Amino acid sequence: MKKFMLLYKGPATPPEQMSPDATQKVMENWKAWMEKVGAAIADMGQPMAPGGQSVVDDGSAGQADQLNGFSILQAEDMEAAVKLVDGHPFLSDKTGQFSVEVYELLPAPGM
Repeated sequence: MKKFMLLYKGPATPPEQMSPDATQKVMENWKAWMEKVGAAIADMGQPMAPGGQSVVDDGSAGQADQLNGFSILQAEDMEAAVKLVDGHPFLSDKTGQFSVEVYELLPAPGM
């Protein structure tokens, strides 16, 4: 089994700015997706605080992407990993502003 990192990208509302009812609904949607994916979840990950920083190789500061969190899944290949993203709650807005970026994790060279 290969491992794949999901990166959540888009203008998500920070949990502290959501009503308790909205937070509960979001968490119910995440729970339903996690139950659907099941044992493919290697690491559920966690949310990221807004306002990340980007350090460029020339020492300057760059603009950080709007990354909101990550998860790590296990799948046979990229196609299977992408299929696991089907119905993901982060994609429920349907505005084109949110994406789940899927990357295969490779072993570190020489390790």
